Order: sequence, then structure tokens, then C-alpha cells
Amino acid sequence: MITKEEVEHIGWLSRISLTEEEAVKYATELSSVLDYFNQLDEVDTSGVDPTYHVADLMNVFREDEVSPSLPQEEVLRNAAEKKEGYIKGPRIM
Repeated sequence: MITKEEVEHIGWLSRISLTEEEAVKYATELSSVLDYFNQLDEVDTSGVDPTYHVADLMNVFREDEVSPSLPQEEVLRNAAEKKEGYIKGPRIM
């Protein structure tokens, strides 16, 4: 069973603010999902080959096609910060 505190912790990790009512609601809903998975664990799957892909497709490739890119001015028009013709991002250390 998922507790309200666990839902609040997950919300904190996800940077999502939850009201008290939402935390209780999501705890109930997540618990019911886990109960359903517990039911699936009880199914006898011995003798059933694992299925790794639903569709019978393997390594579907496409040819690379050259296409024109956006003009630099149009790209930079939407940038919050720019420097010397490039989009400037925050320093990451």
C-alpha cells in the first residue's frame, strides 16, 4: 500500500506541489495499480515464451536525407540569451 507520505515524497522529488487531497487521492490510485500488478504476478506463465516486442519489427532504419535547416536569425529570435551568433545556456559545473 502506498502511503500519503510516499506520494508527497515522490511529488517533492518530481518538483510537483500536491495538495493534501491530491496526495490522498494519488495514494489510493497508486495502491490500486500495485494491487493489479500483484494479481498479474499470480498468473501462471510457465511455458510461455517471453515477448520482447509486440510488433514483429527488428532494426527498422530509414535513409538519412539532407534537408535545409532553419535560418540562424530565426532560431536566435526565440533564444532567451544569445552571444556571437549562438544560443547562450547556463554554466554547468
